[in-house]
Amino acid sequence: MNETVADLIDQQDLLIDQRNRPLRDLRISLTDKCNFRCPYCMPKEIFKAGYKFLDQQAILSASEIVRLALIFKDLGINKIRLTGGEPTLRNDLLTIISELAKIPDLEIAMTTNGTRLDELALPLREAGLNRITVSLDAVDAATFEKMNDVSVPLEKVLSGLESARKAGFSPIKINTVVRKNWNDKTIIQLINHFRNTGDIVRFIEYMDVGSTNGWNMSDTVPTKELLTTINNHFPIAPTETNYVGEVAKRYQFIDGSGEIGFITSVTQPFCGTCTRARVSADGKLYTCLFSTAASIDLASLLRAEQDNGLILEKIGMTWENRSDRYSEIRSQIDSGENHKNKVEMSYIGG
Repeated sequence: MNETVADLIDQQDLLIDQRNRPLRDLRISLTDKCNFRCPYCMPKEIFKAGYKFLDQQAILSASEIVRLALIFKDLGINKIRLTGGEPTLRNDLLTIISELAKIPDLEIAMTTNGTRLDELALPLREAGLNRITVSLDAVDAATFEKMNDVSVPLEKVLSGLESARKAGFSPIKINTVVRKNWNDKTIIQLINHFRNTGDIVRFIEYMDVGSTNGWNMSDTVPTKELLTTINNHFPIAPTETNYVGEVAKRYQFIDGSGEIGFITSVTQPFCGTCTRARVSADGKLYTCLFSTAASIDLASLLRAEQDNGLILEKIGMTWENRSDRYSEIRSQIDSGENHKNKVEMSYIGG
């Protein structure tokens, strides 16, 4: 696909920001809680027993989520991704999805750690969920348990993946955050496991989301290095993007055994084609994954019984004023400021 952002805007009457980027995707965090303690997202030493998560009454209800989805749909989005925390911890998850599925021409996706897919994969599919992405950082059992840091066994997630395949989810995307000296030596094993399954592994550069994961550039494995390592084992070739704003750089195995992708936010930023808005579990709107403050408190507007048209107008004005490009200027920002007050991934969703 050779279509550009400009082409997309020319074809449709889309809301665009200061850098000519349309609003097309919405990510909604359903909870800030998770049953993993991955060190790059919710390090155990910070998110320990007694940590103060959001109060239940602060979290968006199912009806509020659906109302926001309808408003954003009117603004031009065509895809919603449900995130967390861990979204499958929401007791009303199936209700949320079944109501969202009633909205015409809207793709519904979800990112999960896969621990509850054995029981939920088929109900999720029947409720109307279109796509699933599973976060899985290794298929080496010891490395996997080190990465989730709560001793969840690898087999639990692999079994959940099989349940998702049987439920009809295809392709399933596997998101793998690569951190030097943690799981970078296991990527070939991971690829070998998923080749010829139809699933698509996507390697994500370890990045500085939030202020609690102790990020350092030296811990990031550049995609260029990963490409060399992988190509030495399994020859690959680049292929076209599926759609404008797709974050992963796509590659296919020369032998036809599948596809992999690379999300290169650190070494090859893609700010210029970012079409995503994010809503936290308590209803705050963020226009960048690396934001330091919310743009609008949407929950307050919803609960003040503001008219949908007014909320739509406020969101529209916020997007039109958007100029975020953190990843492009990361190296220009003082290293101490890089981590200061940035919103946590567990709160905003990846």
